[in-house]
Amino acid sequence: MVERQKQIGRDRVSRLVSWGHWFAFINGLLAIIVGYRYLDTIGLPESFIGWGYLVISTIGHFSFLAFMVYLVLIFPITLILPYSKILRGYAAVVATLSLCILLYDTVIYDDYGLHLSPFVFDLAWADLNALLRGTSYIITPIAILAIELTLANFLWKRIEKIRKLNIGNKVVAVVGACFVASHLVHIWGDAADVTEITHFDDAYPLSYPATAKSLMESYGIEGSQSNKNKTPPKSSLKYPLSAMQCTADNQPNILVIAVESLRADLVDKSTMPFLANYAKQNMNFTQHLSGGNQFNSGMFSLLYGLQGSYSNAVDLHFESPVMTQELLQQGYQLGLFTTQDTAAVPQAIYNDFKRVDAKHTDSYAKSDLQSIANWKQWTQATTAPWFSLLNLKSPESYDTPIGFLGIKTVQSATKLKPAEKVLFNQYRQSLHFVDQQIEQVVSALPENTLVVITGVSGKVFTSNTNEASVNLSPASVHVPMIIHWPDEDKGKQINYRTTHNGLVPAIMTQALGCTNPASDYSSDQSLMQPSDKTWVYVGDHRIFAIYQASEITVIDRHGKYRIYDDKYSKRLKKKLSAPELVEVMREGRRLYIH
Repeated sequence: MVERQKQIGRDRVSRLVSWGHWFAFINGLLAIIVGYRYLDTIGLPESFIGWGYLVISTIGHFSFLAFMVYLVLIFPITLILPYSKILRGYAAVVATLSLCILLYDTVIYDDYGLHLSPFVFDLAWADLNALLRGTSYIITPIAILAIELTLANFLWKRIEKIRKLNIGNKVVAVVGACFVASHLVHIWGDAADVTEITHFDDAYPLSYPATAKSLMESYGIEGSQSNKNKTPPKSSLKYPLSAMQCTADNQPNILVIAVESLRADLVDKSTMPFLANYAKQNMNFTQHLSGGNQFNSGMFSLLYGLQGSYSNAVDLHFESPVMTQELLQQGYQLGLFTTQDTAAVPQAIYNDFKRVDAKHTDSYAKSDLQSIANWKQWTQATTAPWFSLLNLKSPESYDTPIGFLGIKTVQSATKLKPAEKVLFNQYRQSLHFVDQQIEQVVSALPENTLVVITGVSGKVFTSNTNEASVNLSPASVHVPMIIHWPDEDKGKQINYRTTHNGLVPAIMTQALGCTNPASDYSSDQSLMQPSDKTWVYVGDHRIFAIYQASEITVIDRHGKYRIYDDKYSKRLKKKLSAPELVEVMREGRRLYIH
């Protein structure tokens, strides 16, 4: 008798477990229906490859999420309280909450382009009234709960018939195959730069598709190097928002000297005497911030004029900056002078330039000298008006040419560790070398050339690249912005805060005669007028900082955030300042048209 009761108990648990698996599977299908809203935000694929990957990844991902919810929240209760009525009600509530969270995440993603996290939850809570419109937030959970209770009872009454069909293993095999295949396809797509696949990387919550680009390259499997001839997947990004209306009265030559790792606080008479003097004689923006602490994010903001959250937009792998498009339209010749190892991110950023690379062997100082020689040769041979971007890299690696006679060492204005002191003075030697090269370039230019001298990013004194990549302090992003603008006031010191994003509107409006509002193509106003924003976005879509008047908020891709004082010297124990951050997120979605 006792053995019989034990067998009945085991059968009951087995039936409940079987029911739970099917309940989880069908909820995975319901999650797919809800998750379709993500595709309204990022756009549908336009190729068989894109559709094939989307189907298998969607089935695999949402089925996996549903099973994990079952495994963590429902399966233990099955063993503790193996009573069908209790379990069905409990499972229906869990499934309802899960689908409501997923539905809320689709709303957040549509509005901010981010999935739920501690940071985003705080932000969305402050903006709750704008996100939840009408009474749907009351009716929808009730409707979902009714569906879940109906589904739970329907399955329980028919679970024996379903078990007799013996199709459970086949369903598991199909779902498992979709899950594994989606990751294998993504490995290939990531290595081969197939944007129809990588376009969906951040589309779904808790999605971390496998990548193995470095592994595949080590076996000689190389991805495509150019996307110029590919068709971008469908997206809702509209850049610019309206057709450009530009008519220039004159066409000055334009030179942009972008120095990697150029800190504003070391443009002084002892380190960079020429540039310090040049700044006094021209327009000097003393409170200027780069768009990021890395080369890619800094150059992106300089040429596109957009905040770094747009840097992963798939369209911009095919759409060059509006400014360079307009320069070509007005008959300019565009030249880029850099080194061979300078990557293009996004891939279309340099599409409008004639790129002239200096060979890079063991010294960026040598490469910089070659870049300057290439620039001189190109400008002398160019008859049409030109726009040239001269990228100097020496300070990034503290480099100077062999035999370079440097300057005497000095005490840093801030307290440094012993190793940092060495890097500090070696960095000054590199800046002094670059200063001499800038003097040679600028001194030979005609007076009517528009000259922009700035840093792509700042510099922290560390040899640890991982540490540097996450450091968003003023040392990493406060860079000089010095402009010689023909017919403008000389010796003008501008003390309001400006950003790299403001250079494109300045050139577009004052040099190219564009009448569009800057908001059509940029995240900021022109450098020539104070911004009405109380914040500045610095970084890319992975890690970024929000600079405000008295604090700096650093947020990573997982939604973890830290708040520092305006000197980045002390961490503050306080909550997010939600109103400004809501504006930041809105700006990051403004160019996406729904």
